[in-house]
Amino acid sequence: MTALRIAVANQKGGTGKTTLTVNLAAGFLLRGKTLVLDADPQGSAGHWARVGGADSGLPPIEQVDAAAVRTRIKQAAGANRYVLIDCPPHLESDVLRQVMGVVDLLLIPVQPSPLDLWASVDMTAAVLEARAANPQLRAYMVLNQMDERNALSRSMHEALAVFEVPALTNGLVRRAAFRNAAIEGSSVYGLGKRGARAAQDVEAIIEEVLSL
Repeated sequence: MTALRIAVANQKGGTGKTTLTVNLAAGFLLRGKTLVLDADPQGSAGHWARVGGADSGLPPIEQVDAAAVRTRIKQAAGANRYVLIDCPPHLESDVLRQVMGVVDLLLIPVQPSPLDLWASVDMTAAVLEARAANPQLRAYMVLNQMDERNALSRSMHEALAVFEVPALTNGLVRRAAFRNAAIEGSSVYGLGKRGARAAQDVEAIIEEVLSL
């Protein structure tokens, strides 16, 4: 068995990277054995799981350092169906380059803001560089914190169309459930009815990813 290996990364902090990773992992867990590797020294994904404890409904989340990240991804791929990696929020770290060299898919969360659009230029360049070592690497931007009442949110797909890294059709809408899931150390799936609409957002992303 070889896992689908998915990295979640953006050089800009505050894009919802860990929120996307943890909730995707919860959804993938419903489909098969899943592991999250937290390669971000801040350890946000691991802290999220510790808040929820044994009843979090999340897959195992394991902290991994830069020296071991490539080896650990390869090991995990042989024992899981899905492996997700939460990457550090900066391109200068060698971790992201190592991760992009061994994963199948890179998801880049992008919020509707000019700063996120500008950061996407550097992320696109990093992806193109990584493909020299890993030609099979697929990369997609994922719109996050979308608000249809906001003009920039409505125009984000058009704004991202100029980049060589495409955006997924589906994304995450700004919902209180994502914040509540983090506070409770769970996922939007674990919130029951309170998280139903947010879980639908996550499911749409997962189904799109699996159809790529």
